[in-house]
Amino acid sequence: MKIAMLARNAELYSHRRLKEAAEARGHELKIINTLRCYMNIASRRPEIYYEGEKLPQYDAVIPRIGASITFYGLAVLRQFEMQGVYPLNESVAIGRSRDKLRSMQLLARDGIGLPVTTFAHDSKQTEEVVRLAGGAPLVVKLLEGTQGIGVVLADTDRSAKSVIEAFRGANVNILVQEFIKEAGGTDIRALVVDGKVVAAMQRTGAEGEFRSNLHRGGSAKSIKISPEERACAVRAAKSMGLNVCGVDMLRANHGPVVMEVNSSPGLEGVEKATGIDIAGKIIETIEKRAKPGRTRTRGRG
Repeated sequence: MKIAMLARNAELYSHRRLKEAAEARGHELKIINTLRCYMNIASRRPEIYYEGEKLPQYDAVIPRIGASITFYGLAVLRQFEMQGVYPLNESVAIGRSRDKLRSMQLLARDGIGLPVTTFAHDSKQTEEVVRLAGGAPLVVKLLEGTQGIGVVLADTDRSAKSVIEAFRGANVNILVQEFIKEAGGTDIRALVVDGKVVAAMQRTGAEGEFRSNLHRGGSAKSIKISPEERACAVRAAKSMGLNVCGVDMLRANHGPVVMEVNSSPGLEGVEKATGIDIAGKIIETIEKRAKPGRTRTRGRG
């Protein structure tokens, strides 16, 4: 098969592994810098150009779209979908997962465990927001943040109010969530591929750090998750409509709670922690599902 991968950095571990896995199985995979694509949006003959030439027809596309270029990246992905190219993750599904508020609302609708989460626009409602979230300690989180950036732990109601008012004064949107103290600074990243959890790791934050992101100095180890946690991750992926994703969960006293569903999960941490060939499993999914015109949305929505 001919596979395109939308990615800005061809040297990243995840992108190299996916290319190696595809080529090892006899496929051709071209890494295309998303921002260097440009499009001819014409009736009946949608075209994509790259570095001065029209791209050929591909059988499948792997979107590895960075959060900072979501808008343009999804526009390029929709153009592939218009051509009938099979997307590993569809543009609509990625858009759902990238909108933190919308994703939380969809997960809540489907009965998936979440931390108590509140959202408001008017800074005059700060006290009510703090009360609804259960009071300090609270996590205040930027809607547009990634990799732990824009996430603040407020230890007291007073500090929570100060942080919320500061963010709102800067005219940015935030979520306020209960702090799951019993998680002890660790979380679980479950990799879901084609409706199954294929690997899971426990991430632990650096000393004195409540965020467990590996980008912030956290560590990871392989972990066996419970049937309840496994089911929670699979349901979260289905709720977003993602074929491949990383589901981040915390172990709360009342069961697993989902913090985020990542549509472009990094492979390095989980492959090295578990020894599992995640890239190969992703390519297997494409082999099973990629057929002309297989995309469900055809770029709509």
